[in-house]
Amino acid sequence: MLHILNQQNTVLNKFIAEIRDKSIQKDSMRFRRNLERIGEVTAYEISKQLQYEDRTVETPLGEAVVATVADDIVIATILRAGLPFHQGFLNYFDDAHNAFVSAYRKSTKDGKFTVKVEYISCGDLEGKVLLLVDPMLATGASIVLAWQALCEKGGMPRHTHIASVIASEEGVDYVQKNMPRKTTSLWTAAVDAELTSRSYIVPGIGDAGDLAYGEKK
Repeated sequence: MLHILNQQNTVLNKFIAEIRDKSIQKDSMRFRRNLERIGEVTAYEISKQLQYEDRTVETPLGEAVVATVADDIVIATILRAGLPFHQGFLNYFDDAHNAFVSAYRKSTKDGKFTVKVEYISCGDLEGKVLLLVDPMLATGASIVLAWQALCEKGGMPRHTHIASVIASEEGVDYVQKNMPRKTTSLWTAAVDAELTSRSYIVPGIGDAGDLAYGEKK
């Protein structure tokens, strides 16, 4: 199921506007914080889809019954751009386990590229709820390869939530065709229509990793 969060007018739109704005983007600390805040909003929305159980809490004056998340959650991200977005999810699911994937584009002389997964840090995923988060869902290839690599190492999650800040229509379509539909949910703050020949989203935001941490060679 696809969830596009900016289809409702909320404070989320302020954060989206600021990460898109080329003048505000120059403040890397604010850019990282906006990715984090979008992660927090998305985490809250995903929390509505989780399983809950009642927990009795002792207060100074008595007892209260509170429904709390029953799912075992693992938050995974693709380095490096995903780190501040990941932190937003961890702020809300603060007892979740965490996983990390290093993936990169291997370019060819004709300007095309393939995605290579280089490193995985991952615990047990079997039967758990996986939140696989990455700011940009361009072609969708990186997310699908990361998910496959995580499952190969950690086992099959009960459900996977894919979360992005900006997605392309092509990326959404690729994920929906290459992930198990019944056990996958796709969340994004906004969807853009176009990809460039180098697979950058238009209008997009540019290179999220460079904006967050500085340009790489």
